[in-house]
Amino acid sequence: MPVIRKGDTVKVISGKEKGKSGKVLEVLREDGRVRVEKLMIVKRHQKKGRSQSSPEGGIVEKAGTIAISNVMVVTGDAPVRLEKVARELGAKEKARLAKRQAAK
Repeated sequence: MPVIRKGDTVKVISGKEKGKSGKVLEVLREDGRVRVEKLMIVKRHQKKGRSQSSPEGGIVEKAGTIAISNVMVVTGDAPVRLEKVARELGAKEKARLAKRQAAK
């Protein structure tokens, strides 16, 4: 499973939102999808009185999900391939490092 966490900045590498980037709001591991802020906005029609956030109802916009395989973590300006490494940290501890850093 890819090493993407809530709060990471990611870039979309495939699909309708290709080339755009944003911050991860939620990772849905069971479904293999992520929610990225301001990307894949979907509209949902809501009946009057169904939620306290919008008691009058109407059309609500919210962030949709993107397949986790279609996003890549960005550090600085360039997308980076991350992997878990257990070297030099002990058997129980793991860290996320860029693939080039982990090879050293």
